[in-house]
Amino acid sequence: MFRLTVCLLTYNSARLLHQVLTPLIRIADEMVVIDSGSSDKTLSILEGYGIAPIYHPYAMHGEQMNMAISRSSNDWVLCVDSDEILDETTLDYILALKSGEEPPADSGWSLSRYWYVLGEQTRTIYPISSPDFPLRLFHRRYVKFNNRPVDDKATGAARVTRIPGHVRHDTFYSLHEVFNKLNAYTTRVVQYQTLRPSIARGAISAVGAFFKLYVFSGAWRQGKTGVVTGLY
Repeated sequence: MFRLTVCLLTYNSARLLHQVLTPLIRIADEMVVIDSGSSDKTLSILEGYGIAPIYHPYAMHGEQMNMAISRSSNDWVLCVDSDEILDETTLDYILALKSGEEPPADSGWSLSRYWYVLGEQTRTIYPISSPDFPLRLFHRRYVKFNNRPVDDKATGAARVTRIPGHVRHDTFYSLHEVFNKLNAYTTRVVQYQTLRPSIARGAISAVGAFFKLYVFSGAWRQGKTGVVTGLY
């Protein structure tokens, strides 16, 4: 048996926060929430659950997660974003895992995460195929998030087991959010990576990615959602 800290990142997360918190509270022995300056109802919702968030200005996702992990009073942590909703199958698995013998410290578990765009489940959104299986439950002394500006991930577990279930990753609920996030991602890439700009290479890459993600993957069958995931 082991105790589990749930590490959650928030920023203007009121839209889904009740749905995200309700299952997490069932498995958490401790909640550590890192908020990067919410101005909507996020803070009042957290207060309603008895959660006092820790403010940390946002730089990169991996840095925020590592900050949350460092504040955990338990060695085992589950790291979740505020647009990821755990289902019953995932919860049952984690509860059973917690109630059994404590596993080796170099073990880790990945979530079965399904992406939703504009409220519709999608198969691909660059550079991810859905479902994907990010490592999210692990021993904090063995695993940390890297600091890639985009698509960071947790690394360090010697063996990773996939948790069955259907974690709903309800991202990009409007076209406005799509363009806001795309702008934020490209800004971080330019800021933190050394790039050698090339108009020709960029155009060729963009056209190739669109055909791969929109035409060849079958995203065209999803109408507006398919166009968004193809262009993204």
